[in-house]
Amino acid sequence: MKSKHIVVALRTALATTLLLISASPALAADSLKTAFTEGDWGLNFRWRFEDVNQDPFNKDATGIPLRARLNFTTADLNGFSFKIEYDYIFGFCIDTYNQGGGNTPGNGDFPVIADPDGGDLNQLYLQYKKGGGLFKAGRQRIIYDNARFVGNVGWRQNEQTFDAIYFDYKTNNGLDIRYAYVANVNRIFGNDVPAGDHDNNTSLLNLSYNFTDIGKLTGYYYDIDDKDDAAFSNISWGLRYIGTYQSNGAKFGYALEFASQRDAANNPVSYHANYWRADLSVGFKPATVYAGYESLGGDDSKAGQAFRTPLATLHAFNGWADKFLKTPEAGLNDAFIGVKGKLGKWNWNVVYHDFSAQSGSADFGMEWDASIARKLNQHYSVLFKAASFDTESPAYGDTTKIWVQFTADFKL
Repeated sequence: MKSKHIVVALRTALATTLLLISASPALAADSLKTAFTEGDWGLNFRWRFEDVNQDPFNKDATGIPLRARLNFTTADLNGFSFKIEYDYIFGFCIDTYNQGGGNTPGNGDFPVIADPDGGDLNQLYLQYKKGGGLFKAGRQRIIYDNARFVGNVGWRQNEQTFDAIYFDYKTNNGLDIRYAYVANVNRIFGNDVPAGDHDNNTSLLNLSYNFTDIGKLTGYYYDIDDKDDAAFSNISWGLRYIGTYQSNGAKFGYALEFASQRDAANNPVSYHANYWRADLSVGFKPATVYAGYESLGGDDSKAGQAFRTPLATLHAFNGWADKFLKTPEAGLNDAFIGVKGKLGKWNWNVVYHDFSAQSGSADFGMEWDASIARKLNQHYSVLFKAASFDTESPAYGDTTKIWVQFTADFKL
């Protein structure tokens, strides 16, 4: 483990745990033994076939990565618990795709499938939970709101986790206060390459209030100081409002969000950019129709001015073909409309995107995405998914991606 911060955090939390339980020394040994003997083991396998046809590459990429995940969580001990989780990705056919992040420098003539093979300590943390309060110290998964700014990139086989101290307090009247101090970001490329392990001095504050029968208002302030990639350092503040209501058998959903961002810490570019998003959905019994518009600011005449979200779960936004993991210099406007529903035991989703520059008049292209998935039983599930991106811009290239995924999940 590269980062020393997680070790310090775990030592501090462990010392606190031992101090608290030592108040009843006669029971301490038995209690600790029970916490471990009554803990929960979990075993998960996620196998995926992914095929990528992308211009201007002459070769298609084909990956068949299998992720095996083993985890253990102790039983509760006076509010304390401990979790450890280890992943290993078996990279079958690793010579037929670029794993990204510098993992396979000899495979530059293939498109990227960002699932590097190898092992990873995915989570390792101590937790204290009492009433509405939650405290975690160590390597952990952190997801805020819809994961647009802070997420775990759960679609990829090696997810993004954080070496962090995390606090969450929920009151009885609907207020939720969340704060995380992040010392290191363990990115999806793994710890064998610099792109997969970023030293941070980052603070993430998220406050929300649930208004009964009206909606949820969230305010946030994210101060990202990335010591390994200066372009990732920025400060963003914003407001997000979501709500639903029902009328005449239909369920309406809506969301509005605005954020402002500027450079911070060691970022070599001085800039300011805005973000906004609007969503609307109408749900009936067989299906839900949804539409939205997302805008990330930029400047087509100046490099480095684009709004960026380096800690986000990016695959969930701006198309599944992942053409805009980095915001274009001219910014990005994404107008989308989709429909999703359930057919028997199958859940399906189809969505269309139209992409253009936020600054200037460039047309980036359009994309169709579709998926269908179901649980086979309590242990197994299957997913079929596809994305087709079409463009006239040589900067991006037509792209087609196809996925077949099978998941097995067990409690041991």
